Amino acid sequence: MLTRAKLTPFDFALYATVVLAWGFAWIGIHFQVGVVAPDVSVMWRFLAAGPIMLAIAALRGDRMRYGLREHGMFALLGCLMFSLNFLLYYHAAESLPSGLLSIVFSLASFFNVWLGALLLGAPIDRRVVAGGVLGVIGMCALFYPQLVGHSFPRGALIAFGLTIAGTLAFCFGNMVSATLTKRKIPVFAATGYAMLYGAASVGLYAAANGHTFTIEWTMPYLVGLAYLALIGSVVAFACYLTLLGRIGADRAAYATVLGPVLALAVSTVVENFQWTVIAALGLVAVIAGNVLVLRPVRK
Repeated sequence: MLTRAKLTPFDFALYATVVLAWGFAWIGIHFQVGVVAPDVSVMWRFLAAGPIMLAIAALRGDRMRYGLREHGMFALLGCLMFSLNFLLYYHAAESLPSGLLSIVFSLASFFNVWLGALLLGAPIDRRVVAGGVLGVIGMCALFYPQLVGHSFPRGALIAFGLTIAGTLAFCFGNMVSATLTKRKIPVFAATGYAMLYGAASVGLYAAANGHTFTIEWTMPYLVGLAYLALIGSVVAFACYLTLLGRIGADRAAYATVLGPVLALAVSTVVENFQWTVIAALGLVAVIAGNVLVLRPVRK
């Protein structure tokens, strides 16, 4: 039987940081949608985060110069994880509430298992698959009352398709990041360059569509942008990509399942989410799935 390494306290600290950072990020994205075009907001986010990541890499003494092959990988990572992924989700946020977005994004834990096996030859741990499925079912149960009672606006089905595509882009980005990690390329340097490539690509997309490079000078937008750039991007992605290299894409991506639990708690306070028996059972399922995924397998 496959034996997985036991998670260390440092792994759990990384995991908790990712869950907290991304759990609050869904509300931040909500405040980014409106006056400023989604692609422009994504560009500002990673244009701010990228240089910070590179500065941290330089302070750490990481290697900063790379060849064309490595920069090609950075560009691919940026286009998948820091451009296409967020661009699709920001557009979807115009039609769907943040809770539904977080549910779809939680599928990343399941997608990563199969993509890792298909592209990287990674072994499939059946308990990880079962835990991921249990977590996704739990998240659906958490938002079951909204799903049943929600009056879908026009274009909502298209928005769901965008979130699925965005999640797949994120997962393919995971595979690229895992490849960079295997080549011993430091996380901060790789992520910083990737963020700048992502900002550049989404900026070109915005310019091609004639969108104005503006900022909404309101407190919710500015605070949301600062949080998403510093905490949701710099801190969260540094921890997540480090975790990915340490414990594998399948278990690391389960943070995308547990993170929405925090988003639900925020929604309870900010958006007056109504708890039901089904929602409570869903929360239990998510926690059970989390334990199943994180518990090491014994021979």
